[in-house]
Amino acid sequence: MLPDLTLVLGGAASGKSQWAESLILNSRLNPIYLATSRIWDQEMQAKVDLHKARRGAEWVTLDASAGVSGGLGAVTVDQCVLLDCATMWLTNLMMDETDIDAAQARLLDDLRRCAAPVVVVSNEVGQGIVPDNALARRFREAQGRLNIALAAQANAVWHVLAGLPQLRKGDSS
Repeated sequence: MLPDLTLVLGGAASGKSQWAESLILNSRLNPIYLATSRIWDQEMQAKVDLHKARRGAEWVTLDASAGVSGGLGAVTVDQCVLLDCATMWLTNLMMDETDIDAAQARLLDDLRRCAAPVVVVSNEVGQGIVPDNALARRFREAQGRLNIALAAQANAVWHVLAGLPQLRKGDSS
């Protein structure tokens, strides 16, 4: 049985989304996918199409590119939510010049009140070099703060590196 909130962290293309999907499918609950990505170009469209094809028809996909509150508030106890991913959600906020602190507080509250278990996928972006521009540095700092807040609230935290999941917080039974 999945805990109320699970966080799956990893670098880009680390296998974190596939691990998160497997956690949800193993829960035997009805899978809901909250998609936060915006389609900016053909490359992003191809990535989204690949994710959809991999998940298959049993998943219900909801567009959460404008926000996740509605999707989290609409689920029922027989469902399980994959929020993929917090990094794209944060990117959308920054591009829209949204108050990140207020949006993060709303997200954490929505996650706390969600009727179904939620698995959140997020990128670990703080292990690389210091970005060369102010926007990228602001993003890295905001992503780090978001991941810290999500990990603090989560019952389980997984770190995926090269497709290998490692439990960092919680119980694997």
